[in-house]
Amino acid sequence: MQAKRIIPCLDVDDGKVVKGVKFEGIKNVGDPRGLAKRYNAEGADELTFLDIGASYKSRATLLDVVQKIAAEVFIPLCVGGGIRKIEDMRDAMNSGADKVSVCTSALNRPELLCEMAAAYGSQCVVLSIDAKRIHSADGRLRWHAFSHGGRTDTGLDAIEWAEKAVELGAGEILLNSIDADGTGAGYDLELTRRILNAVNVPVIASGGAGTLEQIANVLLSTANSEMESSVSPNADQRFESPGADAALVASLLHFEKTTIKEIKKTAESKGVCVRW
Repeated sequence: MQAKRIIPCLDVDDGKVVKGVKFEGIKNVGDPRGLAKRYNAEGADELTFLDIGASYKSRATLLDVVQKIAAEVFIPLCVGGGIRKIEDMRDAMNSGADKVSVCTSALNRPELLCEMAAAYGSQCVVLSIDAKRIHSADGRLRWHAFSHGGRTDTGLDAIEWAEKAVELGAGEILLNSIDADGTGAGYDLELTRRILNAVNVPVIASGGAGTLEQIANVLLSTANSEMESSVSPNADQRFESPGADAALVASLLHFEKTTIKEIKKTAESKGVCVRW
């Protein structure tokens, strides 16, 4: 059984770690270098650094901050924000990133995923999807992929975009629920499950972690796939097991409401295979 990963996320703007709710009301949380060092010592499996202002402010990723973080951690580091071309990916990798995440730039120019995979391999290419629930006129529930830090609705179906991105070369999906972000109400299990069923690459669930049980639930593998597929889309709260490959955690850790060790202990007690 493959071990599930616990990944702290550092959303960085103007050199500081920040956190908001549903991508709004952004507040300073702390120093990225200090937090990265702490999470590395606590046993994080990976670390994600997202320069959340890079896309809509049209500025380069803060490579100096990336270098400082890379110097403090001995675990895989994913860097995203402001990656628009292969040269940007090269600079991030040379600064200490093990893989690179793209969102807006891939939506603007999907062939970038092909170029990135050809240059560094799919294992280094992470597609970040900022998804939001949209209720269409016919009453169907859909998710649209948003760009520019969750500010622009592209109109693209998030599940279809994930499928296309994997075909183009994305080796991992970082799935961000705008609706759940920072709420502490739990991950969007339905969205996570639909993405997992649509692609054959690892999926990182992000947005909404409020309790240790919620983190464990999003990582649990479904025991009966036939039963799951027979359930109506609106009955998802009865199922706590979409089986994401990793869980991204921010607020719970930043505000010291829990630790990575406690997260892993709870997940393991629920039957999740974790790394120690």
